[in-house]
Amino acid sequence: MDSRILKLRKKLKAKLNPSRYEHSLSVSFTCACLAMRYEYPMDKAELAGLMHDCAKGYTDKEILNFCEKHKIPVTEAERTAPAVLHAKYGAWLAKKRYGIEDPEILDAIACHTTGKKEMQTLDKILYVADYIEARREKARNLQAMRKLAFEDLDEALYQIMKGTLDYLEQKGSSVDSATAEAFAYYDNERAQKGSAAHTAGEEEQ
Repeated sequence: MDSRILKLRKKLKAKLNPSRYEHSLSVSFTCACLAMRYEYPMDKAELAGLMHDCAKGYTDKEILNFCEKHKIPVTEAERTAPAVLHAKYGAWLAKKRYGIEDPEILDAIACHTTGKKEMQTLDKILYVADYIEARREKARNLQAMRKLAFEDLDEALYQIMKGTLDYLEQKGSSVDSATAEAFAYYDNERAQKGSAAHTAGEEEQ
């Protein structure tokens, strides 16, 4: 194991409440498992999972103030629903306070709440792991998503995004524009794949 991970665990344990710390550990282990499945470096995935909620020791208001202080861009949608901002600020903290320089890890932390267009493998692993980790209990279709995550990462990402948007819509909650744009991108990508597969099937007949 990377000795840095052990040191970061101790630092996080002092900063996060017990349930959030346990969640972070669980996400890191789930990321490592998904990394094994999809042939991605396990140490990077584990580190991203461990650090993804490193900003959760602060209130939404404090995080918004910190973002403004450190000139981290904040959209109007994020001001309206600042709960998602812990991802952006978490990426800043991971670099400035915890010494993580790897851009793939930082990017994955920054987009783990909303997703984004053209997500890379680690982005997808962290987004999905955050939803399916073992200590989650209330998420929709959890067992099905856990199974799907190890069969088709892209489809799991799509279904989790879709379920999240459906849930927010039913609650009447605002949807961050980044999430809406990410889902539209993957919805279109999925449709194109389906169309291409259908065309290929017709050609084989």
